[in-house]
Amino acid sequence: MAGRYLVDGVLPFPAMVTMECINVGLNTLFKAATAAGMSRHVFIVYSYSVAALLLLPSPFISRRSTRLPPLNFSILSKIALLGIIGSSSQIMGYTGINYSSPTLASAISNLVPAFTFILAIIFRMEKVVLKSSSSQAKVMGTIISISGAFVVTLYKGPSIIFSSTTTTTTSLSLNSSPSDSNWVLGSLLLTAEYILVPLWYIVQTKIMKEYPEEATVIFFYNLTVAIIAALVGVILEKDSSAWLLRQNTALASVLCSGVFGSCINNTVHTWALRLKGPVFVAMFKPLSIVVAIVMGVLFLGDSLYLGSLIGASIISIGFYTVMWGKAKEEEMGDEEGHTHNLTANMESHEDQKVPLLGTYKTQRYSSDHV
Repeated sequence: MAGRYLVDGVLPFPAMVTMECINVGLNTLFKAATAAGMSRHVFIVYSYSVAALLLLPSPFISRRSTRLPPLNFSILSKIALLGIIGSSSQIMGYTGINYSSPTLASAISNLVPAFTFILAIIFRMEKVVLKSSSSQAKVMGTIISISGAFVVTLYKGPSIIFSSTTTTTTSLSLNSSPSDSNWVLGSLLLTAEYILVPLWYIVQTKIMKEYPEEATVIFFYNLTVAIIAALVGVILEKDSSAWLLRQNTALASVLCSGVFGSCINNTVHTWALRLKGPVFVAMFKPLSIVVAIVMGVLFLGDSLYLGSLIGASIISIGFYTVMWGKAKEEEMGDEEGHTHNLTANMESHEDQKVPLLGTYKTQRYSSDHV
């Protein structure tokens, strides 16, 4: 019992914190690889192919399990839909990072909790009662988060932190001061990515209810994304030499992203979605902005812009307002559930007493009339 509580109740928290740190590191490594000339389409194909190869044994193992339902066409079609959402998200996200920075990507990722909340309402996974303070907090927090995202997207502002490595590290000159047009385009692409991520959470949660085997689902998901990205890459990537990995940075980026991102990260996210649901997973996104700022300034020569700082602060306020409303709602639900259980127990106890009293009266009446 204690071991199950540790795995299901405690372990998801440090696991999700670790995954957010890994995500920022992988985005930073991707930025370095593309700055050295690597195609983002090639990167997606290779990284997801590596992850699919690592998880290749999982479908054969899961087929022997008696606790799992058969992997039928309905489940595979939903995984294919998940792959379409994921590949679109990855292409938009990596293109957005290429035009802007990992720091901006982490700032806009704070939108995920708000979008997750909106989609959860649409799919009836969340309830909204406007007279309730918890619902009001969730709605207001969502509006505040979206407003903060507009600030990050539309207002760049002056640089407030300059990296000392900007002038000395020419090999990692990662477009840390992109043009305003590229910055806005990158922001819009990243916003589109983080609209698709909550949808990925919702669909993945529904899949896990039907087929609760993370490794097998992620294997087919990675395979689908690799195939879709390959088709897109063949069409958009005109230079055939782009498919050759010449730099060590490109090879390291592909391997790290394949192992720690597409394989481990996706599997851990899917596991947490099955245990805790999409809102729990989404609540860890704001952590990435702090990690991204530190890594961007220390390793990439990125500058911290005032717009990103203000927007991220607004988004964080909105996010924690939503989380407060969510916690308040769960607390009220627990109290209602406790009251309901107490009432049911009292009624059950009274029901148990009535027959005994009735039996006693019947026996007394019978003895008096013998």
